[in-house]
Amino acid sequence: MSDKLNQMQDVDGELARKEKPEREVNEQQIHTFKQVLGASHTKWWDVRGFVPETDMATTAKRVSASLKEADATVAVHETEVDAFSEIGDESVRIMAEKGIREAAVLLRAGETVAFPTETVYGLGADARSTKAVEAVFAAKGRPSDNPLIVHISDPVQLNGMVAKINDTARVLMDAFWPGPLTLVLPAVPQALSPRVTAGLDTVGVRMPDHPIALRLITESGCPLAAPSANRSGRPSPTLAQHVQEDLEGRIGGILDGGPTGVGLESTVVQAGDDGTVTILRPGGVTAEQLAAVARAVTLDPALAAASPGEDANSPAPRSPGMKYTHYAPRGRLSVVQGPSPAGVAGWIRAALAEARARGERTAVLAFDEHAASYAGERVYSLGKRDALHEAAQRLYGVLRRCDEDGVTYILSEACPSSGLGDAVMNRLLKAAGHRIIRL
Repeated sequence: MSDKLNQMQDVDGELARKEKPEREVNEQQIHTFKQVLGASHTKWWDVRGFVPETDMATTAKRVSASLKEADATVAVHETEVDAFSEIGDESVRIMAEKGIREAAVLLRAGETVAFPTETVYGLGADARSTKAVEAVFAAKGRPSDNPLIVHISDPVQLNGMVAKINDTARVLMDAFWPGPLTLVLPAVPQALSPRVTAGLDTVGVRMPDHPIALRLITESGCPLAAPSANRSGRPSPTLAQHVQEDLEGRIGGILDGGPTGVGLESTVVQAGDDGTVTILRPGGVTAEQLAAVARAVTLDPALAAASPGEDANSPAPRSPGMKYTHYAPRGRLSVVQGPSPAGVAGWIRAALAEARARGERTAVLAFDEHAASYAGERVYSLGKRDALHEAAQRLYGVLRRCDEDGVTYILSEACPSSGLGDAVMNRLLKAAGHRIIRL
């Protein structure tokens, strides 16, 4: 196991030893929270000021060194001011830690809490409790045969949850955990709620690369089943405000950690005993990155289907995002793909004009390099075409903007299907119900 994972375990283990008394279930706290929440209130915690202890120690050492190096009184004063700015307002940090502890109390009580990860906001519940997990399905309106991903803060939590970890999976954990990679592993029978696995003998597990998520999981003492924190089918949330728009009054609480980083969900893979990695859902870790550590990388055949089946009789998906329409705005979205940007832009302009003539409110999702081709149109930027991490970060927010602006007819430029573009196109096509116009 890598130094990265060992260090993570050491840090979490130390936190667990220091803070175990605070994480014990306080029945009075739980009773108080339930009284405050009532039937429809969703508690909100601003935890943007949270600073992990490891980061605080590093900052303190750097500040101390800077103070020692300062010669003049004025220089010392300026350095002290900078140090105060870097460490941040102590009261904000304390309130953030208090918010995470309170959210952990709710999770231990079987409630649901939305929290930030490096990908999107997740809606967490104790993965071992069927009652808690059912509350996630109810809040989202999620189909019951769609499995949930379990989030952990320490690989030790796999013990008793996962029946086997082969060498291929260990290589992937070593390379990409913590991070936006979910591994589908054989589950220990009855270790988790059957609602988590959707009746399958496997479970998707990942270790998020976000300090608030890791602290929340550690504080709660629960492996957290956590799909995206939105109503099923809607664009995934990259801001706490998006969660509030969809789930206010339906969940126990929201931890506001600011914008997420990657902007798209994790990559989901199955690791074969022969070293082959099968991608079930593209995401924040690209096929090229996987190929750098795996013997071979293949795509699940379902990803190549023009429109995966959504009828009740089709098999349960092995991964979230494989079977149902997801991420969709309220307006009708189609993706336009062609050999030349000029040809695509010309077709889109003509189609938007026709749509406006029949009373539609129109918009185009375009890359910055082509924005000038849509003068006079309502244009939502996907960022630069050669920097697809920008499209990943912006896509869900842009789809929600379309809803806010009442757009009813949307056309989007396609993007290259390589690197992070695989995940961006996957989400675009899902949001469009696989409506693609090839010129």
